[in-house]
Amino acid sequence: MKLEAVRIPPCLQGFATGAADVFDVTLAGASVAAIEPSAQPARGILLSGLVDAHAHIDKNYTVRDVGAAEGNLFAAIERMAAHRAHWTADSLRTRMQRALREAWFAGTRALRTHLDWGGAEAPVSLAVFEALRDEWRGRVELQFVALTPLDVFADPAASERVAQTVKRAGGVLGAFVYRNDGIVPKLGRVFDLAQEYGLALDFHVDEGLDVEATGLRTIAQLGIARGLHGRVTCGHACSLSVQDEVAADETLALCAQAGIHLIALPTTNLYLQGAWDRTPVQRGITRIREAAAHGVRASLATDNVQDAFYPYGSYDLVETFGLGVQMGHLAPAVDWLDTITVNPARALGLAWDGRIAPGCPADFVLLAATDEYELLDPRGRRRTVVRAGRTLEPTE
Repeated sequence: MKLEAVRIPPCLQGFATGAADVFDVTLAGASVAAIEPSAQPARGILLSGLVDAHAHIDKNYTVRDVGAAEGNLFAAIERMAAHRAHWTADSLRTRMQRALREAWFAGTRALRTHLDWGGAEAPVSLAVFEALRDEWRGRVELQFVALTPLDVFADPAASERVAQTVKRAGGVLGAFVYRNDGIVPKLGRVFDLAQEYGLALDFHVDEGLDVEATGLRTIAQLGIARGLHGRVTCGHACSLSVQDEVAADETLALCAQAGIHLIALPTTNLYLQGAWDRTPVQRGITRIREAAAHGVRASLATDNVQDAFYPYGSYDLVETFGLGVQMGHLAPAVDWLDTITVNPARALGLAWDGRIAPGCPADFVLLAATDEYELLDPRGRRRTVVRAGRTLEPTE
């Protein structure tokens, strides 16, 4: 199979290009055999398979039951907690399967979901996730994070139980961090458990526009002190956008030193952050461009889909990318396509980082767009998904 006359974004190129701009990519079975310059005009843009580094497939498609929170993060948390009390394995499986099918056909090859984890005992969703992880193996690589309130880590026994279960199930340890009392010792306990059990960390941090929310800085400092370079992921970090330039710059420098993987969630935070009684001025996206200047290449991810936190959306990362480009003024847009491919692949520690080169897996998304100006229009977003060297058919 040959993919003829395709553009490969520079941020995805793992090969020497010379002066070429358009390429023919020859596949041999499930891998790339050769990449050669093409004499034809471009017919599309080739991406490695998409990687969704932050989702919530346990909460999705519940907005009709709980209602949309319209900018109130803590109202959304309370509504979902009440709804979660009635979750069953069957209802979870139906919603989670729907999410995975959407992601699969959109071209996603790996997805990390956070699972609501309110205390010491594992949630019902964990067993459902483990079964789906096995069923989807070879199509979508699945990871989970225990999304635990940071205050649970004030209880040594409860937090130990969480870490033990996460280790047994092959997951990632996480916490929701937002202006907690005693934040330093509680975060220290999270890092203690990560080191004791050999776990990666993934935090929801500073998901608000409060200038005093500085959990990201504390996490970066702990990451440096504990030597966990590259093993800590932080999603949201909205408050970084409202802090002064000096403070934000110092925090991002610490993130770079700690090897923090930063994830922005444009749909949910555009919806939740900023005023609802008037046209919002402040927006909820973190400082993606400033982070890049420090060498911290962020990811863009789905987050919530049709629940109290975000009542719209889907599992199409190309659409999420389009919104992120507009929110963050990420230009040229083609230079930021690593936010849904290479960067999240590295954050998730995948075997393939998504850079395209001879010998790499033949798992691609071929967009109809031929340049960056078509990336965000309906025609340009049309795609052919290639998995293991063959085109994915709509009936699969």
